[in-house]
Amino acid sequence: MKKIMTLVVGLLLTGSTFAQKAVAPALYPALKDVMGKYFLVGAAVNTDLPAGHDPQAETLVKKQFNQVVAENCMKGEKNHPEVNRFDFADGDQLADWAQKNGKTLIGHCLVWHSQPPKWMFTDANGKTVSRETLIGRMYNHIMTVVTHYKGKVKGWDVVNEAIEDDGSYRQSPYYKIIGPEYIELAFQFAHEADPNVELYLNDYSMSKPGKRETYCKIIRNLKAKGLRIDAIGMQSHNGYDYPDYTEYEKSIEAFANEGVKVMLTELDMNMLPNPQGFGGAEISQKFELQKKFNPYVKGLDKKAQKLFNQRYLDLFKIVERHKDVISRVTFWGVNDGHSWLNGWPVPGRTNYPLLFDRDNQPKPVVKDIEKLFE
Repeated sequence: MKKIMTLVVGLLLTGSTFAQKAVAPALYPALKDVMGKYFLVGAAVNTDLPAGHDPQAETLVKKQFNQVVAENCMKGEKNHPEVNRFDFADGDQLADWAQKNGKTLIGHCLVWHSQPPKWMFTDANGKTVSRETLIGRMYNHIMTVVTHYKGKVKGWDVVNEAIEDDGSYRQSPYYKIIGPEYIELAFQFAHEADPNVELYLNDYSMSKPGKRETYCKIIRNLKAKGLRIDAIGMQSHNGYDYPDYTEYEKSIEAFANEGVKVMLTELDMNMLPNPQGFGGAEISQKFELQKKFNPYVKGLDKKAQKLFNQRYLDLFKIVERHKDVISRVTFWGVNDGHSWLNGWPVPGRTNYPLLFDRDNQPKPVVKDIEKLFE
């Protein structure tokens, strides 16, 4: 009997320990309650969340973040499927959800070479449209979308990914047909549609010196022409060995010196090895799945976990130092299971790039990050 009682007590104690491990992370203060006094803290969400199809993730977002951004449903291919037809259903559902739950909504994005309205650059015969026609189409798209969400969206990524890593202009259809002034036209149209909405430039690999300098020139050019730009978005698709945080910090300082706020807009931390020649965040890049590119199917090993923690902590030390010029930190996804990095640039991988795991629990580094801002 004594042995049985000992076993029962042991099992109860063991069960209690497991329960504590399961619930203890939830006792961490919410990110928005710790860092929200300095800047917005948010996440990119998909349509499942406002539709009520992912209640666990929805609960996490409500608790942890004070801002959301549409991962896809406000992009041109989604909300402007035909020349004379807009479809705001998914975006409206998100906007309504954000208002109902007191979350600041960011619009993403108005002008981007990827995922544009499919008809944007060609006529009915498949021929490239004229410069005047594209400007007119761009005007109609921006005016209609921005006006539709007036009063519901705090700010828009007006132009997304306009510059290559070496600092040259991306040879997008917008650039080839209109020229570099498509950027200033986009900002002009967005301001005309809503003079009160914030306007942003957004791009990846912003630690690259050439890219940094070109964006500084663009900011100065916009201001010289009397156009408004409120902030620049550093996407921050980071990894275990990139970017160089010294250069990253230089970019924050350089953009702030141009008189704009700085935002980390698509933050994640890729912990998987990538194919040779891979770089940046160009979504058209795709590589075949191989075992060597997917080494942590059952979870990060101790070495990788330690590196993950250190990389995030080092990044947020930079954020803390520059919290006076940083206006937003947005993670690209809610939890590891939601991350686009499970399917890009190598489809079918298991990645761990966010602060919340697949069970929506905060990882240990969250506590260390929060201490920086307490």
